[in-house]
Amino acid sequence: MFVAVALASLFPEAGRSGGPLHVDALTDGGIALVFFLHGLGLSFAAMRDGLSRWKVHLTVQLFTFAVFPLLWLGFDALFGRWMPAGLGLGFLYLCVLPSTVSSSVALTGVARGNVPAAIFNATLSGLLGIVLTPALVALLAHVSNQGLSFVDAVLGIARMLLLPLVAGQLLRPWLHAWHHRHKKLTTAADRGAILLMVFGAFADSVASGLWRDHGVSLLLAAAAGAALILAVVLFLTRRTARWLGFSAEDEITTVFCGSKKTLASGVPMAKLIFGAHPALGMIVLPIMFYHQIQLVVCSILANRYAARPGAGNRP
Repeated sequence: MFVAVALASLFPEAGRSGGPLHVDALTDGGIALVFFLHGLGLSFAAMRDGLSRWKVHLTVQLFTFAVFPLLWLGFDALFGRWMPAGLGLGFLYLCVLPSTVSSSVALTGVARGNVPAAIFNATLSGLLGIVLTPALVALLAHVSNQGLSFVDAVLGIARMLLLPLVAGQLLRPWLHAWHHRHKKLTTAADRGAILLMVFGAFADSVASGLWRDHGVSLLLAAAAGAALILAVVLFLTRRTARWLGFSAEDEITTVFCGSKKTLASGVPMAKLIFGAHPALGMIVLPIMFYHQIQLVVCSILANRYAARPGAGNRP
């Protein structure tokens, strides 16, 4: 991912909108591909298996779409005056994104948590995010004097994200076996499309001269802010799960699903919500750092959970 950023910094004219590589046109196809593949991999049968833990589901969704945005309000009040507007918008965007599916479920499994509940929550979060993410951006960005069109964003997301997702789900009975056999190929295609979007977003920002005014200090601020938000959310999810009397397995699901934010959906949704915003590269910077930091930190936590007494006896 950071290679894509470096290439965009070196060759911004090639990757910018309207440039010789036509990355902006390819990005539209990449967005559709990402969500078509998500539709192929989405199992409603697995969601049904985790349906009964309603307290866990409610807690996770409230963290994802209520606690995180409230944290952003506090974060913005404390640090907003020292951040460029684009980076502040990026932290807002980070805090209203849905949870990620693959790593939430994988880490819950490693930690011997409640995997069916993790599948349910991660999938539900992604579906809710199609409407709630642009709605929260429109609401909170309006508060921050950066008004955006909610209706246009939702219509764009429905067309570019929801339709491919539904198409993938409808074709799942016939293509799921092929998708499963060629998992490495489809994963590479999914990640390649995301990297292309990152490249295009940063190329536009570099070409507009945005990075000349900030440099390394911007990267450090994005990384520090992402780490701070993750630390606070991990603490809150764990304490809340214990306060509510959740089992260790449900605590694990709450911690991993409630603290995660999706890069796979976040980058294409940013392209649709913010369009040709000159600071798009800066807007996606916090989620890029958050994604990397959460993988490292949550992998360590998963191994610690897995080493707890009695965990090895659980499925």
